[in-house]
Amino acid sequence: MLTKFETKSNRVKGLSFHPRRPWILASLHSGVIQMWDYRMGTLLDRFDEHDGPVRGVHFHATQPLFVSGGDDYKIKVWNYKTHRCLFTLHGHLDYIRTVQFHHEYPWIVSASDDQTIRIWNWQSRTCVAVLTGHNHYVMCASFHPKEDLVVSASLDQTVRVWDIGALRKKTVSPADDILRLTQMNTDLFGGVDAVVKYVLEGHDRGVNWASFHPSLPLIVSGADDRQVKLWRMNDTKAWEVDTLRGHMNNVSCVMFHAKQDIIVSNSEDKSIRIWDATKRTGIQTFRREHDRFWILAAHPEMNLLAAGHDSGMIVFKLERERPAFCVSGDTVFYVKDRFLRFYEYSTQKEVQVAPIRRPGSVSLNQSPRTLSYSPTENAVLICSDADGGSYELYIVPKDSAGRSDYLQEAKKGAGGSAVFVARNRFAVLEKSSNQVLVRNLKNEIVKKSPLPIATDAIYYAGTGNLLCKAEDRVAIYDLQQRLVLGELQTPAVKYVVWSTDMESVALLSKHAVRDHKTLDVPIYITRVVGNNIFCLDRDGKNKLIAVDASEYIFKLALLRKRYDHVMSMIKNSQLCGQAVISYLQQKGFPEVALHFVKDEKTRFNLALESGNIQIAVASAKEIDDKDHWYRLGIEALRQGNVGIVEYAYQRTKNFERLAFLYLITGYLDKVGFMCKIAGQNNNLMGQFHMHYILEMLRSELRSWKMLGSYRLLMKVPLAANSPAPLTACGDWPLLRVMRGIFEGGLDATGRAELEEDDEAAGADWGDEDLDIVDASEVVANGGDGWSESASPNVRGPPALVFSFSQLEDRLKAAYKATTEGKFPEALRQFQSILHTIPIIVVDSRREVDEVKELIEIVREYVLGSENGTEEKGIEG
Repeated sequence: MLTKFETKSNRVKGLSFHPRRPWILASLHSGVIQMWDYRMGTLLDRFDEHDGPVRGVHFHATQPLFVSGGDDYKIKVWNYKTHRCLFTLHGHLDYIRTVQFHHEYPWIVSASDDQTIRIWNWQSRTCVAVLTGHNHYVMCASFHPKEDLVVSASLDQTVRVWDIGALRKKTVSPADDILRLTQMNTDLFGGVDAVVKYVLEGHDRGVNWASFHPSLPLIVSGADDRQVKLWRMNDTKAWEVDTLRGHMNNVSCVMFHAKQDIIVSNSEDKSIRIWDATKRTGIQTFRREHDRFWILAAHPEMNLLAAGHDSGMIVFKLERERPAFCVSGDTVFYVKDRFLRFYEYSTQKEVQVAPIRRPGSVSLNQSPRTLSYSPTENAVLICSDADGGSYELYIVPKDSAGRSDYLQEAKKGAGGSAVFVARNRFAVLEKSSNQVLVRNLKNEIVKKSPLPIATDAIYYAGTGNLLCKAEDRVAIYDLQQRLVLGELQTPAVKYVVWSTDMESVALLSKHAVRDHKTLDVPIYITRVVGNNIFCLDRDGKNKLIAVDASEYIFKLALLRKRYDHVMSMIKNSQLCGQAVISYLQQKGFPEVALHFVKDEKTRFNLALESGNIQIAVASAKEIDDKDHWYRLGIEALRQGNVGIVEYAYQRTKNFERLAFLYLITGYLDKVGFMCKIAGQNNNLMGQFHMHYILEMLRSELRSWKMLGSYRLLMKVPLAANSPAPLTACGDWPLLRVMRGIFEGGLDATGRAELEEDDEAAGADWGDEDLDIVDASEVVANGGDGWSESASPNVRGPPALVFSFSQLEDRLKAAYKATTEGKFPEALRQFQSILHTIPIIVVDSRREVDEVKELIEIVREYVLGSENGTEEKGIEG
């Protein structure tokens, strides 16, 4: 048994493999359901809504669902993507032992201690059938993988096979009117959707498990009488074929292996037993010291098994699947179907060389583990784990290739590992004495040599040299001079691969070298020629796979900063896909990713990320969405591109932002347009703000003062004597957008002429036309239309920037004028402070609070100064 993964936890009562991902569910006696990644050995998630032990769990074949049943009488259906229970099925009156999804229909079968089996429709969330007949606890129930059958096992000492064909016909809507009428009569007057087809009696005690063979009409069962029974069935009857004895306690679970003619069973006697289904004899037994086994699960596609016990679970293989092979020149030698074969890469021709005898023992895991080849002598050395580790030496005559009748007696011997070290010498590892025995082709010992480290396996490392592998290190050892040529600390090495010139070696361990498995099944690479990969699959078949190397060559060129190669590949290759785009974004090249994207929303996001405002405008026009125009305005404002900001605000009809933009850029004539538009749209408050900005409130304010509307004046600071506005100028380059390394060298994708959307520009703007900015000119300038002469402050922020300390000086002067009774002068000073505050620059949150406080103080003083001026005028 090859253990691939092991967990430590509470007692495991239920197991289920995911059909495609390397995941396994384990339901525990503590009430928790765990989901593990058995390839990486990590806990992915846990679900703990059940009250009490969870005895059954099962993944759905295609949907992101699994089902569980426990001692709380509840069946729960979960979505593992959203990490929550979707719904709960109620109906059983006692503990639920097993649950299983149907492979085709939306059904769940459940077995319970209430002596019933129920079939549920998980889409309608209803019970569609109740199977009664057992008179004791029903320990398990499962669907047949192909036919309309259910098998169940019970402590009443029977196994029952149920026919659910009527339920299937009821589920699939009948097209024939007669069938529909028959169905209606059945629903009205009663009918049975599931009937007992066979009752299998033969066990002397309660039966704990029964399961179907995946393809043959066979059933296997295990019971408290410590026996495993094999049953066969046909259309009319079922009968016992044989009984397998060997377990020393109750048999907990038993099933057929999907790929081999073997039966796997486990028991409370702390063992897992493997049986030959053809010969009905025991093959192998695996034992644990303290833990009883309770459940077994088989992967639906791969050669993997799992077993749950008292303190966790194990995921294991029964035997190694990696084919033994050795590459020599233009050929690869390998073993398939107990024959030594070779494959020529140039002709892609497979030749059968010689048969290899079947091992005498019937134990598992005796397929060849390693293969070594001597081309000059045409000798093949095959190692396996048979008899605790052994080797077989075959010398193949040149004329025997392709002859199936050729049979040679192999020279055999014991050894943990064996490999050729010269044309007619091979080394055999003797683990007990930690030495190698050098033998000739007659299998005679010619030399013995102790090894420098405690060696688990040996590998070829050049003529006369060995690479010795220990648990935590490897060493290259010269057999002739008995010298260590090199040593390296490394995790446990599984495979060693040398380069063709023997100058470099790759050491592969289970987790130190990660592979990205995008294939359905693993393959074993034997040779790479250009873009072609020659490989062997687990069945020993040679395959040729063509690989497009463009993506990794592109990434390699980008990593090595070979930007000329990158530009060439962008122009000429067909690189595309979300993976390439994400990679370029992560590496900081969004401007390059732009050239692989056609989706406008993705192009817009990449353009904003790379600061390419031209492509962003083009994409925004195509999308024409308010949110995208808003984001474009923010990015353009960040860059100081006033023209694009104006265009974005116009497209979203954001009048308030647009008016403020015109104010701070000095376009007061456009503020007048905004005032008219506000009036046409009945936006009185907006019109009031425009009048206030343009100092058009003088006459209105005087009228309100004459009428004594001082309460309104309390809220409105006066606009008299405001500072001179900015003169209209070009963009403010607040952010210097650097040209990327690929700028100019790539095709100007997305830089086509931008056309105005006249219909959108004139819609709902009122009768008065607004002078909308020409976006084409703005985009063509690209934010570079400013110059030193047009805007002298290109090195810093816009003109007329004030600090808080300057306002303090003005405030002191205003205070002094007030105390001296110079109210007109004080009024002018206070209003000047109010008009300056919008363009003040603050350095901290404290100064922000102080400015807010200053506004309130100045507003009160403005009102007082106004009243003082009015009183002096009346008195005069």
